[in-house]
Amino acid sequence: MIELYTWSTPNGRKVSIALEELDLEYTVHPVNIGAGDQQQPDFLKISPNGRIPAIVDTGAGRSLMESGAILLYLAETHDRFLGDDRWQTIEWLMLQMGGVGPMLGQAHHFLKFNPGISPYAESRYMNEAARLYGVLDRRLAETEYLSGSYSIADMATWPWISRFEWQGIDWVNYPHLEDWYRRIARRGAVQRGYHVPGYVNDIPLPP
Repeated sequence: MIELYTWSTPNGRKVSIALEELDLEYTVHPVNIGAGDQQQPDFLKISPNGRIPAIVDTGAGRSLMESGAILLYLAETHDRFLGDDRWQTIEWLMLQMGGVGPMLGQAHHFLKFNPGISPYAESRYMNEAARLYGVLDRRLAETEYLSGSYSIADMATWPWISRFEWQGIDWVNYPHLEDWYRRIARRGAVQRGYHVPGYVNDIPLPP
């Protein structure tokens, strides 16, 4: 049994999607980051960095924080979704962790939540979002999924792309990424995992 501590964010959705894809039993513990639940002492014992998601694997007696570490743990423990080449999967997972997530998160901060405060920052992060979309699109022109077959690299990246409306993206420039995005959005496990810990909105689709 997995105890999942999460909220409705791209990082949180990575792990709920993976748990659904793996068809594992799990219990959801909502951590309302808007209310500061992530700084409560009980949660900090599980996630010392005070960030969601985090899990407790009660069978193994192990807790884990950081979404990338959790995805690797789940994939390796159950020997699934490591792609056609394990190191290639890790490579694209690390791109999400070090590039796609942080840079698109900054785009959200300046373009969605603080527009007009810093035109320089808006331009910088909108351009970086477009650059990263280009990297992903070129990769997906060569292969159906980021590491060949569907893997945790796709599960990590897709939730961040699902907030494309916050990122100033024109989909006409990224046809291969759009095809990948729509295919993943049709997966039943993705649809279930997207709505954990609860429904916020329908899965956004490109126009």
